[in-house]
Amino acid sequence: MGALLKITFLGGLLILLGERILNFSHRSLIFNEVVPVELPGCQLVKGMEVGSEDIDVLPNGLAFISTGLKFPNVKSFAPDKPGEIVLLDLEDGNLSPSPLRIREGFNVSSFNPRGLSTYIDEKDGTVYLFVENHLHSQSIIEIFKFQEEERSLLHLKSVKHELLPSVNDIVAVGPESFYATIDFYFSNDHMKMVELYFGFPWTGVVYYSPGDVRQVATGLNNGNGITISNDKKYIYAADFTGHTINVFKKNEDWSLTPVKVVDVNSLVDNLSVDPVTGDIWTGAHPNLYKVLNYNPDNPPGSEVIRVQNIHSDNPIITRVYANNGSVIQGSSCASVYKGQLLVGTVFHRALHCPLK
Repeated sequence: MGALLKITFLGGLLILLGERILNFSHRSLIFNEVVPVELPGCQLVKGMEVGSEDIDVLPNGLAFISTGLKFPNVKSFAPDKPGEIVLLDLEDGNLSPSPLRIREGFNVSSFNPRGLSTYIDEKDGTVYLFVENHLHSQSIIEIFKFQEEERSLLHLKSVKHELLPSVNDIVAVGPESFYATIDFYFSNDHMKMVELYFGFPWTGVVYYSPGDVRQVATGLNNGNGITISNDKKYIYAADFTGHTINVFKKNEDWSLTPVKVVDVNSLVDNLSVDPVTGDIWTGAHPNLYKVLNYNPDNPPGSEVIRVQNIHSDNPIITRVYANNGSVIQGSSCASVYKGQLLVGTVFHRALHCPLK
């Protein structure tokens, strides 16, 4: 009887592992190959050689870009150089980004910026920049004041909380408040890989303000990009390995009510909203295996996806751009401004394309 139980247990374990292998293969799209989609007139942005992981564009065309991210199991072309926030003026045709100086009182030597978001104070026009500082054991949300005349950042506050152990992205909704996606339940790198492999839906969205911190959404496999609708009524959150964009209604008490889930059939990274049309744009990964196992001879590709009419019964999902890695590798974000498309990557370059 004991031997039979052992055989039964072993058989069940093998079935579970086999199912998980097939499931992970599907979620990570490891057999997927890029079918190119070209855009005319694209050019690489000058000076962006070590990543442009997230981008947020102000109404005046100033784009904040996080660069130099170091992330476990992901390629870095400058592993010993601190990350930076650079500024690119999309009203200037030269497309020449410049690093923003962070004023005294902030440790720039360990800065590892990832997701970012801006908030403009309606009272006085002050621009606040929120940045996820991705440290090894703890995510820290850094809040800066943008000083446009000096082209510098003044550090105001560092936010750490037990409900924010492994933040992927943030969207600011006040001078000190934000929503954040959590990408992993565990902070240990090895356990993160276990989570990624088994696909546990343990992550979600956390709301933070100085007097109120709580989890407001659950059930994501791997929370990634997050943004807010132009009318401020909805929050959009990406589930990276779930291949979905999740729509939530933002309630008056800052809680979130699930509305719908839209499958985009790709590994969805950061999200942005077209300030005119309300379309959602994302940089996505066609194949996770190539991101985690970098090979310069067979590099990870890039995709840009637009979702139109996401609140309708039949959203329109379009692959606007796709490249096999020969131009840009590991796309992570896409933002639009006045007929211009700006595509960022986790560790590679940034691409600018005019849109028709």
